[in-house]
Amino acid sequence: MDAFLHGLILALGLILPLGVQNIFIFSQGATQPTLSRALPAVVTASICDSLLIVASIFGLSYVFLQLDMWRTGLMIMGIVFLLYMSVSIWRSEASAFQTERPMSVKKQMIFALSVSFLNPHAILDTVGVIGTSALAYDGSDVVLFTVACVSVSWVWFFSLLYAGSTLQKLREPQKIMRLLNKCSAVFIFAMALYLATTL
Repeated sequence: MDAFLHGLILALGLILPLGVQNIFIFSQGATQPTLSRALPAVVTASICDSLLIVASIFGLSYVFLQLDMWRTGLMIMGIVFLLYMSVSIWRSEASAFQTERPMSVKKQMIFALSVSFLNPHAILDTVGVIGTSALAYDGSDVVLFTVACVSVSWVWFFSLLYAGSTLQKLREPQKIMRLLNKCSAVFIFAMALYLATTL
């Protein structure tokens, strides 16, 4: 159960910052006439994240599970990267909330694919952080860790879609976005400390 909780907290901390992928999902909730019209964007982004997470966890685990030196080196790199991300996110400002015209289903799916697979931050998050963090587990714990990370992606994207449809009605939405970034920085810093204890 520790592996599942670790996966939940780590994935939540990584996905909270309002980057390109999150802003896209958020904007679809804010600009589409109904929530159901924005489902192609959410489902596509969620599937992409799931594929990246599974590939990074089981790919890295398969290659480096028996190589202690490589495993330790990757975990140290993951810790350093987590600390760097924590500081960067803490200092960052929330992106301005902008509205745009509703996208078609095809454009939603294409854009979701591009911000997922062509986004260097998404690759670094999954391979560099989630993948290396998974090296601390084996057997059923790896599966629990994976399920937790994938679940966070799906729940978060659907929640972000709903938030986009309601947040635009509130005053000063950027303050809420800034608070999300601060919370994310704290989560990621805590995960760096936790990962350090597994070395």
